[in-house]
Amino acid sequence: MLSTNIKKLRKKSKLSQEELAKKTDITYSTILKIESGVNKNPTLETLRKIADVFKVSLDELVGRKK
Repeated sequence: MLSTNIKKLRKKSKLSQEELAKKTDITYSTILKIESGVNKNPTLETLRKIADVFKVSLDELVGRKK
């Protein structure tokens, strides 16, 4: 699940939600909504920004198996 994967990656990277928001240039509220599962379909651009920060592929970010 996307929200769980982002939360795990963020915690593994020792980033707060605010720090992730700053690094991705995404609003804190958007990060919060994605992680809480309220926003289940973020834009591709948003997903790319998050994946870039964690240096993972989009597939890894959304939890698709290779």
